[in-house]
Amino acid sequence: MLVTTHDWHWGPASLAGGVAAAILAIIIGYPCLRLKGPYFAIAMLGLNEVMRVLVSYFEGLTGGGLGLSLPTLYASVEIYYAMGLAAAAVTAAAALIITSRFGLRLMTIREDEVAAEAMGINTARYKLYAFLLSAFTPGVVGGFFARDQGYIEPISVFQLPITITMIVMALFGGKGTIWGPVLGAGALFVFEELVWARFLYLHQIFFGAIIVVVVLLMPRGILGVLQERYRLPRTL
Repeated sequence: MLVTTHDWHWGPASLAGGVAAAILAIIIGYPCLRLKGPYFAIAMLGLNEVMRVLVSYFEGLTGGGLGLSLPTLYASVEIYYAMGLAAAAVTAAAALIITSRFGLRLMTIREDEVAAEAMGINTARYKLYAFLLSAFTPGVVGGFFARDQGYIEPISVFQLPITITMIVMALFGGKGTIWGPVLGAGALFVFEELVWARFLYLHQIFFGAIIVVVVLLMPRGILGVLQERYRLPRTL
């Protein structure tokens, strides 16, 4: 909207999108992070649909179901480098966080939230911080994606397969690690392209099969298996 109505450059507009996503995460996270396990997942899926309906309803602001068309971008090289820079920055930030006091407290909460609370850690506050950080980056990269595509509308933006794909990539590579999601994203991207080219209507079934295999046979993902077999550092 900043690009189409106020003629902002896509870079600052994307950063503004990240800030907006972080603010929304605070509003949503405060009540929803009190939920645990599947209840939290169901709440997030429900909010995804709520956002899709709201965006579709306010036609004067968002274009409604017709979406928004951005000015033609004749070269996407800048966006390519911006996405690469964002990926490098997030990976570096994750490496710093995981060895920091903040990161150690997050890992303690992940392993045993009750024990973390008994140790005096404010679990609600730290989970909200993590939720905020996890919203900012997709908000920024979502702006890059919109600029690259040149057109966005509610159905394509809020579709469930995108969310599922990101979750599968993290699980496949190794959740709770730095390089696991990077490894999972690269491997599954190549796999998806190969399968999609040969099985146009069945590639989602293969993704479902991967989820089952990972959950049953590799709960810690590829990187977790490599860490156990070759005694790699847990900070990877």
